[in-house]
Amino acid sequence: MTFVVTDSCIQCKYTDCVAVCPVDCFHEGPNFLVIDPEACIDCAVCVPECPVSAIVADKDLAPQQQQFLELNAKLARQWPVIDGTREPLPDAEHWATVEHKTEHLQMPC
Repeated sequence: MTFVVTDSCIQCKYTDCVAVCPVDCFHEGPNFLVIDPEACIDCAVCVPECPVSAIVADKDLAPQQQQFLELNAKLARQWPVIDGTREPLPDAEHWATVEHKTEHLQMPC
């Protein structure tokens, strides 16, 4: 089992989860965080820390969220590790209440 960051994180990028991760398995993109499934030790300490409930166990992903399992693995290989907290994105409070944000995911070239 691994944990997966879902679309609730897009445009928010709160890093409370990063602060508690004992193995630095989070990776940072322009407007989203992902979890490296190879590094995640399934401890679940990150789950309650996310203010937008974006982190889910892979076995608990809703059918419309299944794509995030592969997306986290793929982007973790491309994006750098984040090992400390940062300020959330400027409009995070607004975006925290928006659903279905996949179309807003920014992928670097």
